[in-house]
Amino acid sequence: MALFCGRLKAASLALSVFFLGSAAALADGPARFDLTGPRVDVRVTRNGKTLPIASVPNLQPGDKLWLFADLPRTQSVHYLLVSVFLRGTTNPPPETWFTKIETWNKKVREEGVTITVPDEAQQAILFLAPETGGDYTTLRSAVQGRPGIFVRASQDLSEAGFEQQRIEKYLDLIKDVPPDDAKALQEHSTLLSRTLNLKPNADCFKKPADQQFSCLTQTGSQTLLDDGHGQTVASLLSNGSASDFINQASYTGMAGAGMYSAYVGAVVDLIRLTSNLHTAQYQYIPAIAFPQQEQMNLRLNTPPSFHNPKSVIVIGLPAIQKAVPPPLRASDPKHITCLLEPRVAVPVEGAPLVFSTAFAHDLYLHVTGGSPRPDIPLVADAYKGGLVIAPEKGRKLLPTPGAEPMAPPVSGKDDSGTSKSPSDPTAPHTPVSGTIVGYWGFDQFTGPTLPLQDFNGTGWKLSSDGPLIAGRDNHLTLVSTGTACIEKISVERPSGRIIDVQWKPSEKGASVVDVTLSLKSIDPGSLHLDVHQYGSDAVSSVSAQTFSEPAQLNALALHAGDTTALLNGTSLDQVKQLTIDNLAFHPVGDPAAAEHGQTLTLTAAPSDQAPKMQAGDHLIGHVSLRDGRTLTLPITVAPPRPTVTLLNKSIGKGGNSPIHLANADDLPIDQKLTFALRSQNAFPRDSKIEIASPDDALHTTLSVSSGSLILQNSHTILGTLDPLKSFGTSGFGPLRLRPVSPDGTAGDWIPLATLVRLPSLDNIHCPSDPSAGCTLTGSSLYLVDAVAIDSAFTTPVDVPEGFVGNTINLPRPPKSGFYLKLRDEPESSNLVNLPVQIQRGTQPAPTPAPAVAAPPPAATPAPETPSTVPAASTPPPQQQSPAPQAH
Repeated sequence: MALFCGRLKAASLALSVFFLGSAAALADGPARFDLTGPRVDVRVTRNGKTLPIASVPNLQPGDKLWLFADLPRTQSVHYLLVSVFLRGTTNPPPETWFTKIETWNKKVREEGVTITVPDEAQQAILFLAPETGGDYTTLRSAVQGRPGIFVRASQDLSEAGFEQQRIEKYLDLIKDVPPDDAKALQEHSTLLSRTLNLKPNADCFKKPADQQFSCLTQTGSQTLLDDGHGQTVASLLSNGSASDFINQASYTGMAGAGMYSAYVGAVVDLIRLTSNLHTAQYQYIPAIAFPQQEQMNLRLNTPPSFHNPKSVIVIGLPAIQKAVPPPLRASDPKHITCLLEPRVAVPVEGAPLVFSTAFAHDLYLHVTGGSPRPDIPLVADAYKGGLVIAPEKGRKLLPTPGAEPMAPPVSGKDDSGTSKSPSDPTAPHTPVSGTIVGYWGFDQFTGPTLPLQDFNGTGWKLSSDGPLIAGRDNHLTLVSTGTACIEKISVERPSGRIIDVQWKPSEKGASVVDVTLSLKSIDPGSLHLDVHQYGSDAVSSVSAQTFSEPAQLNALALHAGDTTALLNGTSLDQVKQLTIDNLAFHPVGDPAAAEHGQTLTLTAAPSDQAPKMQAGDHLIGHVSLRDGRTLTLPITVAPPRPTVTLLNKSIGKGGNSPIHLANADDLPIDQKLTFALRSQNAFPRDSKIEIASPDDALHTTLSVSSGSLILQNSHTILGTLDPLKSFGTSGFGPLRLRPVSPDGTAGDWIPLATLVRLPSLDNIHCPSDPSAGCTLTGSSLYLVDAVAIDSAFTTPVDVPEGFVGNTINLPRPPKSGFYLKLRDEPESSNLVNLPVQIQRGTQPAPTPAPAVAAPPPAATPAPETPSTVPAASTPPPQQQSPAPQAH
């Protein structure tokens, strides 16, 4: 980044101090060049061609300079114009290199004066001095006595003028932006800064939108345009020692040369030689020139004085040297410029003087490739960030190479939804490029060669790998034969409103464009992206499918030898199938349950493929979703899960219950279960056995360390379960077990037992009449589901839910006993051997609580006595407090 603000400060300070020769200038600080000075017109002629001074970056020996001091006709003070050519710091110029021009002379005032640049001249400078006695001699003596100082003055005045022109170009163009448009203000500020090689004050964009414009255009603030250095030359002169300033200045450079190096000697001379830089008649003040055509508009930082010592205005002219062409380069070498764009700008940078001065002129874009075509005239436009088509030349769309002249485009789409193109979309397109050529002053130069596009892209399609997800912002890519001529990309919302979407050229290549598409208010379904291109009214439509938020797959657990996999993630209800090496796994259970869960179990039909998966294998799982999408998930096959088989089990002896359980798998809750397991592999001592109900409401763990597991050998394990202690009095239902390895890997569940609770049966009383029913007495009868006198339960007596009585009426049972079904396991018919007690007499046995009636026809209406009211029934006896449940 070039240094402009600090250098301009330095130029203002050093030159004003140098020319005024006053030590007070150091204390007072630099003055701004904001005083309008006189105007001097200059034209330069070389080899028969004449250019205004604004278009001349350098002079050469033999050039003819036409000079004219454009002073008012009413000028009351006669100004002497003196031109001087210099030849370095150590070789004073001869007297013949001085030209005295009396501006008040009639012929001079009407015709001007022409002078010729002599051979060996290196610099040129002009003096405007009020007429006094010995004025010309005094000026000539000062230059010949100290030529080096005036050599520096010539260089620094020209350089300071270039810097100031860049700054004022920025300030002038930024005013074209609406002050209340913060986005446009920052966009054009960036373009101007890039082309003019400036660095605007970034703090301006942190201010409120209504203050940004005034911040950027405060010319009086030296922080407006920062040169990137923390300490300016002015502060060094004001606060630092002279030696510190010299050291710092000599390190500073621009474009490979030290800008401040020219000041080093001047400052040293300033301290010792100031007294020799003025006489009793003259003091020297610098002028910065702002050329417009042939006019050199001068600005001063010190008001001229017409009293002794009178002011001599010093004006720098372009250096006398060979032309140095501007180092233009593409702002982005990958950017492709569309020639079909009516207001096309070729983005270039690297030569700020191309945009801030008129040195570059007669610029053209020489197009190569395809059919021959004329060069395209260009002009520099810093506001648009490059070279634009010359407005006075008009703008015509360029035809596609090898095609007929472009006819008016036809809008519409064919049956397939693809846009109709005015030319054959299948025709190959020849690569086109353009080279910037023009003049830099008197000399031709050739700039960079840039890629171009002069046709509409065809074959538009989506190339994004991921799906479009409704309800969020999406990033996708479009591809075609060319993307540089996109004017806009739009999408139609369900409401019918068409909105433009954000897009930018992709780094993947010239045929790819990145698109940001907001689908926050769009439901899953189909949509159409419409691509509009410069030079054609036809619209290219790209169809796309939007989906709901996909299932998020975090991990898949698959163990060697398994046909069951466990998928972890979210929205797993969308999973339809998992395929691993041609082995298909399907979800198990209700899909709706997987919607809110984070795990999904998938199983595969037994096949020869599963055993082939070895521990450590790296595979890819393809997860097919229900909407047709397929997701992939990397899988590492885990070691085989622990496997056990149930060898034997034994239920301990309980109390003298008359109930004989018909199902060998039924486990009374008050009896211990001892079982034997065999492990396929050696059973580690720190492994565990989990026992739980299917819904995991009951859960306990057995281990060697707790004593509930005993290793008979490395493969055989004996376990003991105390269900009442582990689950309490409310434990019931199926139990299952599985092994768990030390790292937490669990094996498959295998059935263990069905946990049941038994009622306490006291006796059964029957009257002496054989046809009369009997009464069963006991406690916890709510655990009974039904009773009957035969195993087929032909005429059962059902016990209702919520029953709290202690008697049940039933038909007279046979001597072999009656049958009972438990509420915890109602499938089995369990034999009850309870002696029948015959009552003598006509009165029935006392009934302390409501009884369940026997089935009809033996049923009779219940007597209306307090004993038949459920609320008056005697509650069952209190159970012993259960032991804490193991979890």
